Amino acid sequence: MTKHPVLQNGPVSYAGTMKKIDELFVAHKLWLAPDKLALAKKIGPEIRCAFTSGHDPIPTLILDALPNLKLVACFGVGVDGVNVAELAARGIAVTNTPDVLTEEVADFGMALLLATVRQVVKGDRYVRSGDWVKKGNMEMTWSLTGGKTMGIIGLGRIGKAIAKRAEAFNLKIAYHGRNRQPDVSYAYYADPVSLAKESDILMVVTPGGPGTKQLVNAAVLEALGPNGIFVNIARGSVVDQQALVAALRDRKIAAAGLDVFETEPCIPEGLVDMLDNVVLQPHQASASHETRGAMGDLMIANVQAFLEGKPILTPVKP
Repeated sequence: MTKHPVLQNGPVSYAGTMKKIDELFVAHKLWLAPDKLALAKKIGPEIRCAFTSGHDPIPTLILDALPNLKLVACFGVGVDGVNVAELAARGIAVTNTPDVLTEEVADFGMALLLATVRQVVKGDRYVRSGDWVKKGNMEMTWSLTGGKTMGIIGLGRIGKAIAKRAEAFNLKIAYHGRNRQPDVSYAYYADPVSLAKESDILMVVTPGGPGTKQLVNAAVLEALGPNGIFVNIARGSVVDQQALVAALRDRKIAAAGLDVFETEPCIPEGLVDMLDNVVLQPHQASASHETRGAMGDLMIANVQAFLEGKPILTPVKP
């Protein structure tokens, strides 16, 4: 079997996928090259496909050295960190890995919500520290019962999967997105502030990028209110992080569950220090062996389809 040369812009977050790339292709690992531009110029004419993650753009100088590049296959659904418009202008297609992680991320979103509302992490610390013995029962937590409303910012594949799970908890669902969806019966709000005012829980699932940068700002958090629960499994850029820290510190919202941050993996001390009302996770929503493996397989399948002259499976619209 012919092993086609490909450019690998950076490592992907699953060892099994890294191994498969090496087995199936002649993978030129750009991030390991002492002189990246020199490597790109050397291999440039033979490279038709490249692998990257959704937050790892291929620099313009490197693209200039790849005259025959026609496909960039991304590991992940979000491509806000990839220069899609520039690639499209060069006639380069982009693929991502939708659907295979929808259920996993939705499960994680609900797990993070439950951990935040019922203070699961705090309870774990309370038992391990011996405080249960020393102090008696831990103080009571919040609840999902009582006819609460979950507002979802971004009712795409994952947002709909979360809504389905939330309905099983008897939560009412409302949403905000760029447009009202005609086939959805949930209450629609044209802006995040209006949604937050009507929500007890605000779950962010929207894509990142310039169009959603700091979509959740101080006004949105103020509208969510002192009993509001905020959960973000989207992108850190979607939230004004300083406003979030201030809202939590000043008890303008009750609690937050966060899987994503503005400058990962660096987290503001203000969030790290909040042990009672903040649950932090290291961008783990899709990070199971099964799901990351499926993401890698789909990324590779897109490249294989292209090289075999077949339609790519999951193209990203510019």
